[in-house]
Amino acid sequence: MEFDGVVRKERNSKYWVIQVPAFDLATQGTSKSNAFDMLEDAIKELIHSYFGKSYKNRLKIFYEKDEGSGFGVSANDNKLLLSLALRRQREMSGSTVRDVSSRLNSKSPNAYAQYERGKLNISLDKYEKLLQAANPETTCAIRIG
Repeated sequence: MEFDGVVRKERNSKYWVIQVPAFDLATQGTSKSNAFDMLEDAIKELIHSYFGKSYKNRLKIFYEKDEGSGFGVSANDNKLLLSLALRRQREMSGSTVRDVSSRLNSKSPNAYAQYERGKLNISLDKYEKLLQAANPETTCAIRIG
């Protein structure tokens, strides 16, 4: 499983820009390689801020580059990346955990929060429902390989 990303050279600039919509994340570097290094640092810092240092230290990020400008991001702990994407999408939509829980027709916000905390395994069908509830306006994609 991979999250879609895009890398491109900025017009009239020396910088390469990388975006991963699922994580609401963009970064840049002076080379394509540097931009990917910066992306890895940014993902790990998000993981650290949401889940703690122990998760950041054991997380390994992988990239699958396409022939064009696209690429996929995965990790040795995909459950953690799924949780990160849910949380970032919820925050991007301005929703609370209670709002998402309500969209899922659940009376327990804590049930949904367990997914965002990486405490529960998520099937792809379930993830799709959770993501739509977290951010009804989202169009981020996951690749299955």
